[in-house]
Amino acid sequence: MNSVQRSILFSAADRYGSLALFIVATAVLARLLSPAEFGVYAVVNAITAVIGASFQEFGGGNYLIQKRELSPANVRSAFTVALGISIAIALLLFVLARALSDLFAEESLKRGIEVSALNFLLAPFSGTISALLRRDMQFGTLALCNFAASVAVALVSIGLAIAGFSYMAPVWGALAGSVSLTLALLASHRDFGALRPSLHECRDIVSFGLYSSGVSVINVFYNLAPQLFLARIMDFMSVGLYSRAINLTQTFDKLVTQVLNPVIMPVIVARRQAGDDLKAVYLEAIELLSAAHWPFLIFVAIMARPIIAIWLGETWLEVVPLVRLLCIANMALFAACLSYPMLVAVGSVRDALVSSFISLPPSLLVIFAASFFGVQAVAASAVLTLPFQAAVAIYFIGRHLGLKPTDITRTLMKSGIVTVVTAFGTSGCAALTEAGMLTSLGGLASGLGVAALCWWLGLLMTGHPLLHHLHVAAAGLARVAPKLRPSRSAL
Repeated sequence: MNSVQRSILFSAADRYGSLALFIVATAVLARLLSPAEFGVYAVVNAITAVIGASFQEFGGGNYLIQKRELSPANVRSAFTVALGISIAIALLLFVLARALSDLFAEESLKRGIEVSALNFLLAPFSGTISALLRRDMQFGTLALCNFAASVAVALVSIGLAIAGFSYMAPVWGALAGSVSLTLALLASHRDFGALRPSLHECRDIVSFGLYSSGVSVINVFYNLAPQLFLARIMDFMSVGLYSRAINLTQTFDKLVTQVLNPVIMPVIVARRQAGDDLKAVYLEAIELLSAAHWPFLIFVAIMARPIIAIWLGETWLEVVPLVRLLCIANMALFAACLSYPMLVAVGSVRDALVSSFISLPPSLLVIFAASFFGVQAVAASAVLTLPFQAAVAIYFIGRHLGLKPTDITRTLMKSGIVTVVTAFGTSGCAALTEAGMLTSLGGLASGLGVAALCWWLGLLMTGHPLLHHLHVAAAGLARVAPKLRPSRSAL
């Protein structure tokens, strides 16, 4: 295995371990908390995330990763800027907690916002060390720290929900996870000199942060806006339903995209410095991503009913049509994880902000209008807004890489065939389940097996490049596996 493959392997172990805990914790919490209680937690999370995103990219991880020559002064200045801003955010949230709870006519939001604000006091420590580990490709250490944090989140959230803490259970759970992550990273890094205050390079950090934070805040606000609109216009039950639908729709992101995200920026920057053709890199990446992304979303859309029945329980079946609409819409975002790293790599972080300002405000207007017609209308609006956003992002990337529409179409053709073949096989199992010939568990198990077989056949039929990468990964795992077993002499 080369360094990139090892990094992806460790990142996968990190994300899959955390995802397994998330699935179990969510299944348990769905049976302990009502949709309305989930809705209150979702709004608390949305408010703190939007306010945090407004400032946290000043001195954030992306600055430390993309910097060509990183000096101790850069690191200390980035940490200092992040710490100062995070303290300001925490204080701002404490001051605004009452006003925000009044805005949404929900008294319980105040306490949740105040507790969530404490996370920002820890973020500069964990964020700085995490960025340094990512830059140095130390994903094994990062995986262990993140997994420890995920265990803390799951245990505290479930324990407090059983104890009757209602919507505050996951809020306290998130804080416990932040504390655990920070302590684990500090114990593993041990270079506390990087956390000494300094403002020597603050001008460079603020210059990068102006654009990077702009991209972050508008994208975070857009992603969380449906929940905020629904909470203000409809009710917290609608927020809870939409939040659960989003969680299932974004499973691919947790399985694949979030595995790749920590690696993408360092790898693209490294290949740029090595003089590689970034156009070829981009086209290769979207071909591989789409061959996994599209079939997965089609499978979830078709099998949404048995998935929801097993995972969340029969009381959450109202989520099914929302999941199907969101899965179809999210197929447009097959290249989303590449957009920001590519624009940073070509030295145009400004275009990342411009493209967001072009695509997201009109999308927000569509979502706002749809929220007056209910949660299903909000989900349906994504079928219009997400393809528009994807087209704008690809246009800006294409300007720098010399991409043409025919390049994209030709690159995605094989992935489209693989998706159709996968959908054909999955639909048969879904029809048997809907007809009552298979139980939810039996239908999901058979659908998963048939979908995997059809997906593999589709890759073989088209000779998709993803096959080669899967073979390389399998060979690498086969070589690594014997090294992980204890030797006889050690037993």
